[in-house]
Formats: sequence, structure tokens, C-alpha cells
Amino acid sequence: QSFRLLGILDVKQTPCAREAVLHGSGGSVIAGLGYFLATSRVRRSFDVGIAGFMLTTLGSWFYCRYNNAKLRVQQKMIQGGLKNKVIYEGTALDPTQKR
Repeated sequence: QSFRLLGILDVKQTPCAREAVLHGSGGSVIAGLGYFLATSRVRRSFDVGIAGFMLTTLGSWFYCRYNNAKLRVQQKMIQGGLKNKVIYEGTALDPTQKR
């Protein structure tokens, strides 16, 4: 069963969304509780917790999406290399043959 965050983001289907929300909730608890323990200001601690959630979620989201994009580029390069190896294997253009 899918879970929609704010009615727009399907957490189950969107890559990196689940991990980003989980990291954000952890960052929220740590930031808010840490600020509360340091200052004993409840309302400001809530605000710091919300800011911690947003920053941690966005940071985790962009980091994960960047790594996924980098992985896709590497996979395409490897697939192209394997395709060329299959095409040129056994011919005079084969780079693995000794001349």
C-alpha cells in the first residue's frame, strides 16, 4: 500500500523519498531535542525541529538522487563498453587482441 506525503509525493514509488523522510524525521528529533535541552524554550525548539526536518530531508534527498544519477551514467558507460566488446570481438578492431 502506498503512502502519499502531503497528497503529492508517493513515498513508495519515488526513489529516495522513503529514506529522505526517515532521515528528516531523525534530524528533526535530534535538532529540536538538542535545542530544547540547551535553551528550554519550547516554541523555538519546535521551530528548530521543523527546520531540521526540512534541511535533513532535502539534504538526504539531493545526496541520494545525485548518487543514483551517477550510478545510472556509470551503468550506461559499462553497457556501451560491453556492447562494443560483443560487436568487435574476433575482428581486427578488437582492442584485446595482441597485434
